[in-house]
Amino acid sequence: MQQALIEISEIGRKYVIGAETIHALKSVSLQIKKGEFVALMGPSGSGKSTLMNILGCLDTPTSGTYILNGIHVSEMTDDELAEVRNKEIGFVFQTFNLLPRSSSLDNVALPLIYAGFNKQTRHEKALKVLESVGLGNRVDHKPNELSGGQRQRVAVARALINEPSIILADEPTGNLDTKTSIEIMGLLEEIHSNGNTIILVTHEEDIAQHAHRIVRMRDGIIEDDYLNENIKNVSPRLAALREKGDDFEIL
Repeated sequence: MQQALIEISEIGRKYVIGAETIHALKSVSLQIKKGEFVALMGPSGSGKSTLMNILGCLDTPTSGTYILNGIHVSEMTDDELAEVRNKEIGFVFQTFNLLPRSSSLDNVALPLIYAGFNKQTRHEKALKVLESVGLGNRVDHKPNELSGGQRQRVAVARALINEPSIILADEPTGNLDTKTSIEIMGLLEEIHSNGNTIILVTHEEDIAQHAHRIVRMRDGIIEDDYLNENIKNVSPRLAALREKGDDFEIL
């Protein structure tokens, strides 16, 4: 039996604000296996953002345990969490979070600085990943010289650079128009087909339908967790494979 890449057990997270205690998460348990594509859904206040922050090692739970790729992370120090974040998790944010004065190449290479790679290796790796997301001709462009979709592709490339265990995409199409959103979802589908584990946080139903599993949250608990039988594929390659009835090849 395949061991879970992510295993959280009875995770709770509460915040004390003055005399009030807010229970953002109430005993949440969840397992995600390597290679899954999971959408985490829920309305504002459902706890999905809190859960995302814990899964991304940006926050620590008040109670319960979190094991990521065999590492117990629920009781780590801030420095230890930062190291796990850099090695195990690639982040894609709604607002791109790119350095405005740096080129695409330097933005993508940034995590490799913290990983201790020399400049030549950083640039070689960053160029290769930028080419893989279709931006080999935009390596010297700064964010303000790129379209929204191109900026998000740079962000996706940066998330992939350290070959992380998980790609955590937080509302990755929230600032994009419909056409560009479809392109980015197609890119995420391609990345998933290569064997990457993706957790997509979204409140948009049509975006969630690209995932193979949907976890719905409400009031700090998991309300539903099921396999998606109507997966929406927009990647031309994967759509063609699906139309032919071929199995997707996991590289």
